Amino acid sequence: MDPPMDLRWGWSVSGKRYSTATAMALICAAAVLAAPGTAFASPAEPTPPGPPTPAGDTPLEQVRKQIDRLYREAGTATDAYNAAEEKADKQSRQIVRLARDIDKGQRKLDRLKAQAGAAARAQYRSGGIPDQARLMLSDSPERFLDGAGRLRQGQHGTKSLLTEMARTQADLKTYAKDASAQWRKLEAGRKAKAEAKRKIKQKIAAAEKLESRLEKKERERLRRLEEEAALKQQSAWVGSGILKDLKGDATARGRKAVAFATAQIGKPYVWGAEGPKSYDCSGLTSKAWAAAGRGIPRTSQEQWKRLPHIDVKNMRPGDLIIYHKDASHVGMYVGDGAIVHAPRPGRNVTIAGAGSMEILGVVRPDS
Repeated sequence: MDPPMDLRWGWSVSGKRYSTATAMALICAAAVLAAPGTAFASPAEPTPPGPPTPAGDTPLEQVRKQIDRLYREAGTATDAYNAAEEKADKQSRQIVRLARDIDKGQRKLDRLKAQAGAAARAQYRSGGIPDQARLMLSDSPERFLDGAGRLRQGQHGTKSLLTEMARTQADLKTYAKDASAQWRKLEAGRKAKAEAKRKIKQKIAAAEKLESRLEKKERERLRRLEEEAALKQQSAWVGSGILKDLKGDATARGRKAVAFATAQIGKPYVWGAEGPKSYDCSGLTSKAWAAAGRGIPRTSQEQWKRLPHIDVKNMRPGDLIIYHKDASHVGMYVGDGAIVHAPRPGRNVTIAGAGSMEILGVVRPDS
């Protein structure tokens, strides 16, 4: 379990230990695996050169950046998986409602058909003579007037019955069409989920493979490099003077959300998880706000799109900080320049510096 203010970015490793040079060779292999639509060259074809090494980067620093990139891409794929799962749940509920509507409509149509059949049988029993003809044959003025009134009522009832039957049949046709459309969407969502799941596993496996090949001392140095990178970003953020302007107090709901999120500290990150034993980043924030009585979107990207945006200098505990240009990560601000978040695979829910990652913006669930 990570201690509350520990900003370390370490994770468990296993397998053989190799030198940094070997790890650098694995970076190239991981880059190929990570690229979508990669075409593999035949043995006779030369391997295209990789991107130039940034000036001042050590081989281990390149490993750190590669691992960080792979986990970020896994986070993006996780958001896509969660979005597809949320849509699939919604579509499944719609299909269930449509099935109920179809059943209800069919039973109504059966009743209307039974009424129409009863009317036809009654006419047959009366000799099949149309009502209008029988009315004209009446020899009593009183009976004629009374029969005319019943005839008008019968005609009106027949017309209403036929209109209702036509409307019910049209409704059933619409329900069936909508249900077919929802089934197609559900199948497309299933494919999207499967593809996102494949990418998640691919990225995580590539990152774990890179680190597992490092020697023990290099893994320790890698963790220090990760700590230093996070602390450098946090120091620059704090050094900008941003904290001196942060004076907002949490609302009652905000305090409940923070209390729920911080109570999860130490639980493992698992992609797609919404608790109670494990979480991914947006699973933690959405469940925390649900516990506070406010439902919010499931994914960090939808949280960024649909929740009110707040200037960083106005944020208060309970607000959500969205990270990276693709909004692929989210943490909950808890005050004093810190967030609680579920970082990535191999890590636990923990407290980190709010400025230790690239901030895209801030959203407020209880605006």
